[in-house]
Amino acid sequence: MIPVLICVLVSLSAADSDLDSLYPDLELSRTIYVTENSPRLSVVSEQPKVVSRRGGNATLPCQIQRDQSLAPSRKMRIKWTKLTSDYLKEVDVFVAMDHHKRSYGSFHGRVHLQGSSPMDASLVITEITLEDYGKYKCEVIDGLEDGTAVVALDLEGIVFPYFPRLGRYNLNFYDAERACHDQDAIVASFDQLYDAWRGGMDWCNAGWLNDGSVQYPITTPREPCGGKNTVPGIRNYGVRDKDKNHFDVFCFTSHYQGRFYYLIHPSKLTYNEAVAACQKDGAQIAKVGQMYAAWKLLGYDRCDAGWLADGSVRYPITRPRRRCSPTEAAVRFSGFPDKKHKLYGVYCFKGNN
Repeated sequence: MIPVLICVLVSLSAADSDLDSLYPDLELSRTIYVTENSPRLSVVSEQPKVVSRRGGNATLPCQIQRDQSLAPSRKMRIKWTKLTSDYLKEVDVFVAMDHHKRSYGSFHGRVHLQGSSPMDASLVITEITLEDYGKYKCEVIDGLEDGTAVVALDLEGIVFPYFPRLGRYNLNFYDAERACHDQDAIVASFDQLYDAWRGGMDWCNAGWLNDGSVQYPITTPREPCGGKNTVPGIRNYGVRDKDKNHFDVFCFTSHYQGRFYYLIHPSKLTYNEAVAACQKDGAQIAKVGQMYAAWKLLGYDRCDAGWLADGSVRYPITRPRRRCSPTEAAVRFSGFPDKKHKLYGVYCFKGNN
């Protein structure tokens, strides 16, 4: 609680008394001054956003500013939570009070306080995962004094549109979450989609985002995509029923720890043969997210169509050329062919572990 000083100054002079007698119906005027003392404890973050990558480390800054008049306290409590994408809940990450410290859930063993000084409440996150992306709240409580600050953890990566073999607009929100996870990704946020749009992403199929909304990015307005006389931007269908409504999804992935490669093989393969060939090479058939990460983040370029884990056939082109995506750099999509077709190679992924 912050002490509040209220001063009520009422001027009752002789002149006022005379006025009262002359004008009995005249109401007295009172001026009330309210003065708040400045907070004796505050929490600040010198950096509102920190950028890292999957597998890396990050320090979320949080500094305590404490009035010197406050008595030293061993009961100061530092708590870090992660805000959900809809901001309706907070997920416990880390709590510290004196020598007692505790980390929670998927953060267990991966987080600790930087502790460069008694007033440093900065949180260090190690071995960052895709799910660590988002906003975090630093809260400090010292007796009756408290303060908070919010820091965003952003990841280097790429957004890509996705739909399964069933075809377009077949995913409810929970199906979409599983689909992204199966392709080594998570459901993208609006901020991630917005950044992708600013980078030139143009996609005329609506997809789920992690806040439950359905949107799609348009850089070249045209009739089937909101109208050709509209301005470029993110088209928004709003928040939809997560169970009943079906759309595509925008996924997000980041750097991986391993090797993505096209397997050199003497012949073309069926899907099952492709899976077996990667396993024989000590790897697994690659996922869609791994191809996008290799293409965007590592500049991987290969003009050979190959099977991926979801049964699709794709190939990544960073240098457009004749017969290999001549007009643009892109991950080219050849569809979901019959898995018995012996027409394609295969892309494999070998993790560092």
